[in-house]
Amino acid sequence: MRRIVVSLAFVLFLSAVPAVAAEVYGTVSEGGRPVGEGVTLAIACGGKSATASTDKTGSYHLDAPATGKCGLTITLKGESATLEVAAYEEGAQVDVVLERKDGRLSARRK
Repeated sequence: MRRIVVSLAFVLFLSAVPAVAAEVYGTVSEGGRPVGEGVTLAIACGGKSATASTDKTGSYHLDAPATGKCGLTITLKGESATLEVAAYEEGAQVDVVLERKDGRLSARRK
């Protein structure tokens, strides 16, 4: 009986511990204008990933799977560009500017 009580207490403890997650949000623009709706963003942190899309104003919100250094990949019209970002529990604003360099899509922070 004691084993059952200890096991149940342990399970309840684990369910009460919040998952460590982070938040990254911002805007994506190209040529000085918002990219508009439907641009795909993916964030990869700690071996896990999450995706989101921009809204009609080029804004996005991602719930990153972990805190720390992450790779943020933006896909626009079949082309992708990646940049390194830091994700924090309290949130990090990352406004991204997409540019064409040597015929390739690149991304940088605004």
